[in-house]
Amino acid sequence: MTTHKHPATPAGTPRVTPELTPSIEELEAQERRLVFRRFTHDDAWALGLLLVRLARERQAPVAVDIRRAGQQLFHAALPGSTPDNDAWIDRKRRVVERYGSASYLVGARFRAKGTTFEESSRLDPDRYAAHGGSFPVTVADVGVIGTVTVSGLPQLQDHRFVVEALEEFLADGI
Repeated sequence: MTTHKHPATPAGTPRVTPELTPSIEELEAQERRLVFRRFTHDDAWALGLLLVRLARERQAPVAVDIRRAGQQLFHAALPGSTPDNDAWIDRKRRVVERYGSASYLVGARFRAKGTTFEESSRLDPDRYAAHGGSFPVTVADVGVIGTVTVSGLPQLQDHRFVVEALEEFLADGI
């Protein structure tokens, strides 16, 4: 029996399918769906512990940051993360605070207009980064009151990681 190998895929190497980039509509739907009834210090702690548990299970070298009204309520740096991850957290978080939307969605909106955040926002790229990984903490009938941010993976994975944790957390009815 003859086996045919794909020339770009050595034997025993799984073929990697590129991740599909979510549409702006899909990203906006995530924001509409992932809304809290309340968000306390204890909620921030529990969400942070969930993110840390998921990161440890995946051996993800990330830093995690959760803030409400400008106050840092949770921070963790897992093995493999670096001080650079904290700088990325700050830059992505500032985008959410300024635009009221996920950092990945803000970048996607600029790309949809045929430009980039860096080219067109007129904001200092050393202070703002519209890269995935920071998501607004939105409370029903109140609005955006904080951020949950992860840094350490490629930007779409950072975004999806936060969304997955929020979905799991909010499934418990918070």
